[in-house]
Amino acid sequence: MATDSQQTTQSESPEDDEPAIETARRQLDHAAEQFDIDRSIVERLKHPAKVTEVAVPIERDDGTVEVFTGFRAQHDSVRGPFKGGLRYHPDVTRDECVGLSMWMTWKCAVMDIPFGGAKGGVVVNPKELSDGETERLTRRFAQEIRDVIGPNRDIPAPDMGTNAQTMAWMMDAYSMQVGETTPGVVTGKPPIVGGSYGREEAPGRSVAIVTRETCEHYGMSLDHATVAVQGFGSVGANAARLLDDWGADVVAVSDVNGAVYDPGGLDIASIPTHDEEPEAVTKNATDVLPNEELLELDVDVLIPAAVGNVITEQNADAIQASLVIEGANGPTTSGADAILHEREIPVVPDILANAGGVTVSYFEWLQDINRRAWSLDRVNDELEEEMQTAWGEVRDVVEEQGVSWRDAAYAVALSRIADAHGSRGLWP
Repeated sequence: MATDSQQTTQSESPEDDEPAIETARRQLDHAAEQFDIDRSIVERLKHPAKVTEVAVPIERDDGTVEVFTGFRAQHDSVRGPFKGGLRYHPDVTRDECVGLSMWMTWKCAVMDIPFGGAKGGVVVNPKELSDGETERLTRRFAQEIRDVIGPNRDIPAPDMGTNAQTMAWMMDAYSMQVGETTPGVVTGKPPIVGGSYGREEAPGRSVAIVTRETCEHYGMSLDHATVAVQGFGSVGANAARLLDDWGADVVAVSDVNGAVYDPGGLDIASIPTHDEEPEAVTKNATDVLPNEELLELDVDVLIPAAVGNVITEQNADAIQASLVIEGANGPTTSGADAILHEREIPVVPDILANAGGVTVSYFEWLQDINRRAWSLDRVNDELEEEMQTAWGEVRDVVEEQGVSWRDAAYAVALSRIADAHGSRGLWP
């Protein structure tokens, strides 16, 4: 999966439940004020271009029929087709999809990828579905949103609760509907049907690359730097394993059941990822920490890579890490972000750190369009180059203007989006 699906224990402050759409709009307003972005363009960017809501009826294995609700939010396509994940989760909402689609717009612009932002999902607990039910749900959902997706219109990808197999079913359903095999309609597929090598590992790989570059920027050697990773799904596990290979000491990792911690460094290779064995991080641990305590460990680098809204006004003063790299989408609320900035704890935002997923999705789309596969080495080399370029552009704004990493990333993204809107104009 492209992102982790594990839940974490959180405090009960109202800010903990700050909707993604509100966080995204607050961040947009803040960045726009800092960098004098045209207010008419900012106003347009506060709203999605379109949100599609559909009913998704399926026959359950026991013969009963159940109807689920699905969404596809399409935020902005001024720079290219909409792009973004599909999640199967009981907490999926329209506003969540809109907020996440906004982040996808910024993410694509930060990486200078010719896509706009989208996000979607179905309100369902995937753990309560059999494989057959999941396939039927996916194929019916593909049918319901067929008119709003397409390789040059809107390209879904895996997210929480979905994976490469889900994308293969969606691609097949869409291809059957249009009468020709269309691998470019989704990304994150298995390589045998047009997927890209390295796609699943890409978000975690980009988090590791950004961690390495940022540590070096602040004069912190990655060798034996202490790292805590909340979430051990695709993003967290791949980041942790790569950082471990590069010499860092990953001292804590967690899943829904809690965290394992060893100040001397964990044997990361021996801990199963969420995909390899769900909820197995603490299986053999004798001492398990609550997830919220992992966030407050005294480490060099903290990587929240599970779910959103885990660093809040309630715990931001307790964060002891020297550096925060956002692996999950929206793990830091607006209030917490201000506190960490005041405390001079750098926070490298999700729209840069975990952008490896959409970047390799772009590579996959190019491979599908050209019907020519890339090797894993080429994918990783291209990703390394793209991440270093994007990180360097954001760093330059941080240094030149003395702003936070989040504000700098928004400055890079919004300047590109505003220029594109200015060039294209407003349809009468």
